[in-house]
Amino acid sequence: MISLETVTKTFQHRGKPVTAMNDVSLKIAKGDFVAIIGQSGSGKSTLLHLVGGMLSPTEGRVRIEKDSIYELSSDQRSALRAKKLGFVFQTFNLVPYLTAVENVQVPLVLAGIAEDEQKRRAEALLDRVGLSDRFDHKPRELSVGQQQRVALARMLANDPVLILADEPTGNLDPETAGSIMDFLAQLNGEGRTIVMVTHDLRLAGRAKRALRLVNGNVQANGKERPFPAPSAPHDRAVAG
Repeated sequence: MISLETVTKTFQHRGKPVTAMNDVSLKIAKGDFVAIIGQSGSGKSTLLHLVGGMLSPTEGRVRIEKDSIYELSSDQRSALRAKKLGFVFQTFNLVPYLTAVENVQVPLVLAGIAEDEQKRRAEALLDRVGLSDRFDHKPRELSVGQQQRVALARMLANDPVLILADEPTGNLDPETAGSIMDFLAQLNGEGRTIVMVTHDLRLAGRAKRALRLVNGNVQANGKERPFPAPSAPHDRAVAG
């Protein structure tokens, strides 16, 4: 589903070039669940942003299915993200003056969905993540774990086939982090492809396999350490 073909990404820092990704070639199959691990500055978030269509490579190609995404126009790339990709961030990025339902509705508004359908789908998604009693709560009225669940529901609004998660449990206590991982495992069990950046090796062990980045290079020439797929019931709501 995803392929990086000899991808290099170089930044300028104080007039000097800094290589964040160094001639990386990589394939991630449809339905995989891959954890990206490595020290700070190793290139984890750069890799995620390259795959997400948010950061063009200096050299090489990034493909999602048949599309070489940086050979698309900016409008085409935006349309691809809206149709196929879902994003989860450590900081949640909720709109503070909107309710939980309204936050989940945002991508549906952008997609031009009718208002009644927006609300119906947003409420169904919040119910799925265990927040049926928090529809009208604003982010400041929710716990940190509940805010992340609203972010997960919003991410699912466009029914993405590819989920990109950047430290999705970084602000959560261990129990809530575990429940978020259970939910991601459920989504992967539905056939969605997940690429997750994490610094926590225990959470990385919940993925099907892990890639370690060191100074912008994938270690072991793609011979990633395999992990057993997690087991979680499909209908279990996220706790927290």
